[in-house]
Amino acid sequence: MAQRIAIVDYGMGNLRSVAKALAQVAPGDRVEISAHPEVVRAADRVVFPGQGAMPDCMRGLAESGLGQAVREAAGAKPFLGLCIGLQMLFEESAEGPTRGLGLLPGRVLAFRDAAETREAGLKVPHMGWNEVWQSRPHPLWRGIRDGERFYFVHSYYGVPGDPALTLGWARYPHAFTAAIARDNIVATQFHPEKSAAVGLKLLANFATWNP
Repeated sequence: MAQRIAIVDYGMGNLRSVAKALAQVAPGDRVEISAHPEVVRAADRVVFPGQGAMPDCMRGLAESGLGQAVREAAGAKPFLGLCIGLQMLFEESAEGPTRGLGLLPGRVLAFRDAAETREAGLKVPHMGWNEVWQSRPHPLWRGIRDGERFYFVHSYYGVPGDPALTLGWARYPHAFTAAIARDNIVATQFHPEKSAAVGLKLLANFATWNP
């Protein structure tokens, strides 16, 4: 039976690329980009992307009226956050500063404020392909080798309040959380929709994951 996968449209995500990638890996399912809370509530799975500045993303979520539907989805069904969609799950971000949704304990920090980043002379944002190391087994990693490379574009990174949330990590140059998971929620700091075959594999794993 076909399932419905809703991509939350609050005006700030890389929606078309995400929808195209999901349609490719789950051709029998109905993939919908929607700004309507009722569509998000009716979906079997929800994808929560984000792109741009966290203050703008949180404002767009509030103004769209989608905030409560996102909270409900994160508590009840397979839920995938992407990039700022990961960061917004935490309690607060140094960008702004801005309050997040507070669905998971943790905060979001800036690479430019990390001494290791400054001393290494690395550019911010962190942009391009980077190795992701798996912190623990999870269905999201099925068929994906440890240390596989994914595509990143971000200036901020999440710091979970509970280390058990970390599902994968990368270095720039210090270790930072690249993926998180708890119960029915998974989220990645990288962009699977921009990560070629390995990214499609991760999205296919999400489309069939039954937490």
